[in-house]
Amino acid sequence: MLFRHSFRLLTVAVTLVSASGISLSAQDSGHRGRKYKPPPPTAKIAVTVVRDSDSKPIENAAVIFHTVDIEGDKGNMELKTNEDGKSLIDILPIGSTMRLQIIAKGFQTYGEDYKIDKAEMAFDIRMKRPGEQYSIYKDHGQSSDPKKDDKNDDSGSQKDAPKDKPSDSTPPPSSSPSQPQ
Repeated sequence: MLFRHSFRLLTVAVTLVSASGISLSAQDSGHRGRKYKPPPPTAKIAVTVVRDSDSKPIENAAVIFHTVDIEGDKGNMELKTNEDGKSLIDILPIGSTMRLQIIAKGFQTYGEDYKIDKAEMAFDIRMKRPGEQYSIYKDHGQSSDPKKDDKNDDSGSQKDAPKDKPSDSTPPPSSSPSQPQ
C-alpha cells in the first residue's frame, strides 16, 4: 500500500515537472507569434457646452470627435452631453489632432481643430443662437478688406457703388443709336 502511494506521488511529481517545462518553453516566444505593441498614451478630454446668452448648460447636444491625422479608420466618435452640459472621452491619443464638432438643436453648429498635447484637457464651448442670414444686398457697415475701409475713410469720398448697379453720377446710356443727320 505504501508502494502504491509513493508511486502516485512520484507520477504526480513527474507530471508537474514536465508540464512546467512545456509551459516555460511556450512562453519563450522570441521566434514565433506577434510582437506586443502597447497602445499609445491617451488623453482625458472633458467638453462643457453652455448657452452663450446665459451660460446655462445644454443637455443632449451631440459632441463629435473626428481624428484628423490618424491613419487607418478615419471614423468619428459621438457622445451626448448630460444634464450638466458635460461630455467626457478618454481614448484619443496624445499628439494627434482632433476636430471637435458640436451640434445642438436651436444653436449654430460649432467646429474647431485642436492639438491634443496634454494628458487632461477641458474645453468650455459657448453656443450661439442662429443669426440673420448674410446678404450681399444689405449694407453691413464695413467691408471685409480693411485697406479699403481706411482708404475710403481718409479721403472722405463715398463708398463704391455695387458693380451690378450704375452709380447716380454717371449718365444713363442712350437707348437709340446715334444716326447721322
